[in-house]
Amino acid sequence: MTDSKKKALKSIDDIAGIITELSDNIFDHPETGYTEKISAQLQIDVLKKLGFTVTEKLAGIPTAFSGRYGNGKPVIGILGEFDALSGLSQEPGCAKQKAIVEGGNGHGCGHNLLGSASIAAAYAVKKYIDENGCSGTVIYYGCPAEEGGSGKGFMARDGVFDELDCAVTWHPGDTNSVSPGSSLANIVVRYHFSGVSAHAAGAPHLGRSALDAVTLMNTGVQFLREHVIQEARIHYAVTNTGGISPNVVQAEAEVLYMIRAPKINQVNEIYARVNDIAKGAALMTGTKMKSTFVKATSDLQPNRVIAELLQKNLEENTPPKATKEELAFAEELRKTFPVTGTSMKRYLSRLPEETAAKLRKHLDDAICDYVLPLINDETAMPGSTDVGDVSQVCPTAQISAATQVLDTPGHSWQLTAQGKSSRAHKSELYAGKVMAGTVIDLFNDAALVKAAKDEYDRRRDGVPFVSPIPKKTKPPVPGK
Repeated sequence: MTDSKKKALKSIDDIAGIITELSDNIFDHPETGYTEKISAQLQIDVLKKLGFTVTEKLAGIPTAFSGRYGNGKPVIGILGEFDALSGLSQEPGCAKQKAIVEGGNGHGCGHNLLGSASIAAAYAVKKYIDENGCSGTVIYYGCPAEEGGSGKGFMARDGVFDELDCAVTWHPGDTNSVSPGSSLANIVVRYHFSGVSAHAAGAPHLGRSALDAVTLMNTGVQFLREHVIQEARIHYAVTNTGGISPNVVQAEAEVLYMIRAPKINQVNEIYARVNDIAKGAALMTGTKMKSTFVKATSDLQPNRVIAELLQKNLEENTPPKATKEELAFAEELRKTFPVTGTSMKRYLSRLPEETAAKLRKHLDDAICDYVLPLINDETAMPGSTDVGDVSQVCPTAQISAATQVLDTPGHSWQLTAQGKSSRAHKSELYAGKVMAGTVIDLFNDAALVKAAKDEYDRRRDGVPFVSPIPKKTKPPVPGK
């Protein structure tokens, strides 16, 4: 690592207090997708304080923004998130379930740390530009509503990321590693059925049950599940049963569907079949069906060039070592986990046997304070992320940094409990250094940028990105 790069990364330590205070303040104001007014403003204020040019309301979304610095090529994006989850309010640092606000929101996916560390990374790149007078532009993107809102999907559809040569990001996790694989694409659709109410005993023949239509649709989709690819998932929730009176034929009912598959074209095929089932349910019940496209998320297109560069920077920067106090809290918290030992087993199963054998000594660890080797396997993870839409626009890759105890359940009170821990604070700064180092390497080597873009082009094979979100579909911003 060059002295100028070391100096730039050291600048993250100089603003450590600002970054950890930012992540703690966002933790203290947990806001769900598209309502992150306080969280967004906290980040905007820090960006301005650190000397970035801020642009707000990207893609017409009130809580989407960017912070830019530098001039010329390459243009590298660093992605950030800051939305919370409903129902996961939890006292930080507490090893038993204890809500701050009963039923309130909480950062059960660590997004209070995500955007903060990405701002730290952008700041280190800014310092590098200032010190070395090099060509290049770094842009921090404040991306709302990752949790079920596809904020980046709407931003990608509207061209927000089109100027980027490459993008990097990270996610709080339980290992220090690169995430080289893909993710599941998805589409979310609301199906509303309208019928005719009637007395269920006195005049049932005059009624047309919307609830029957929802039931028949769900039954039809149940049979469809046998006839789609095994990797596909079809989830649903009945959001309106038409009332609570069984002696009334329900005139209104609604069901919300999420359809997932490894590739967005596979999702589109299943989506068309689910639509046909919904139409059939309406015909069978004499009701009317209206479908509303809510959002979509593209699959994540891997980029090995940037993944290997992130791995290099993971190894160049020393991850924070666990303290006795952190290990003691980890062991106490692990007693509440449904299972332990699975994260490392799953990771090692994707490595060559010779490499995996050397790491088996870590199977019972409570904290990962070392760097795991880069996996060759690009199997899609079982979840979805709107980072996928950015990866369809430009070469993109991401890392995980160990802010959490190994095997912490995702979207849980246990994860929220660790959101303001010393482990979380140290690891968010580490993640910032890894991303900043990667961007600096891209600034210094045009051949790396070209290689990443060439790989991106090969994977796309001449097929241009077309957003799966129809242009007429607006982000589900409350009150708009």
